[in-house]
Amino acid sequence: MAVRFATPEEISRWNELIINNPDGGNVFSSYEYAQQKLLGNYTLHFVMINDLAVTVLEKSTPPLGKLWYLPKGPNVTSSKALFAALKELGPFARSRGVFAVRIETELSRSEQPTLTRHGLRKATPIIPNPSTITLSISSKLDELLMNLPQKGRHAIRRAERDGVTVEQVKATDKNCKIMYKLLSETAEGQFGIRSYNYYKTFWQRFEESDLGQLFFASFEGKIVAGAYAMVYGKKSTYKDGASVRKRTAYGASHLLQWHVIEWAKSKGATLHDFCGSPPSDEIDNATHPHYGIGRFKSSFSRNVVDFIGCYDLVLKPVAYKIWTRIGERVYRHYYYKHTKDYYY
Repeated sequence: MAVRFATPEEISRWNELIINNPDGGNVFSSYEYAQQKLLGNYTLHFVMINDLAVTVLEKSTPPLGKLWYLPKGPNVTSSKALFAALKELGPFARSRGVFAVRIETELSRSEQPTLTRHGLRKATPIIPNPSTITLSISSKLDELLMNLPQKGRHAIRRAERDGVTVEQVKATDKNCKIMYKLLSETAEGQFGIRSYNYYKTFWQRFEESDLGQLFFASFEGKIVAGAYAMVYGKKSTYKDGASVRKRTAYGASHLLQWHVIEWAKSKGATLHDFCGSPPSDEIDNATHPHYGIGRFKSSFSRNVVDFIGCYDLVLKPVAYKIWTRIGERVYRHYYYKHTKDYYY
């Protein structure tokens, strides 16, 4: 394999190259996602390892050096291909002052023992879906609806009967504010969210690239739920979902999700990723912090997929040891204190 930085011509068609990777690409490895992360003070690199396109986000961490993060990458389908890619990438990154490369490839969790034996170190996931729920949407819509779990199918039909409506809307400033308010209410006490500006620029960026769509569900003239979804290659991703705290219409979020699936199919997607759930061995654990999220998503599919999550390829052991013991904690604290946003 030969490793090098991508040429300007290759960068101009980066999404095409990512989608042509062995795993079909991932929206979090996309050109748009890399551009979005400039808001987080990353430096962007677009790297080719032979024919494998790799998106790299760099954090500068003096005096230790640099940390390279590969969001949902490298886009390979086997541990053998992963190790071959990292064997080439490692020396290339080390020569540029990198002390560790953080990978997040979507290999099965069953590969974890192999990764450890090859010296990779387990790290905290950055994109919050080390486990997720997926649904094949390649069949016709009526067949797809009939094959949904009974709870999901009933909720969709009930919402339709009760008069819930769903529409695709532009990610205008007004609509982004509505969506962010819903998201803030949903997240309160459940999970953390970024600033309004981060979400607005994200939603508008992917919409402008014809990769994303904002949806609202309404009942009796009021918006009761919102969703933002993306299609990248053959895969759709349900990125953000929110609803009013006081449930006024049963099944509104289910009908909303059904319209997301319809839209995804119209854009050529054959697999829908609900983007995050409890792991497969805890999907029915009522004490899990994301039990409610998993319960909603599993009303569409019980196919829980567990990925390896994040691992670090250590290139400079001394610097990495300092990073894991104190460096990362200090940088994250300092960054949040001054920006009120997350380091990664």
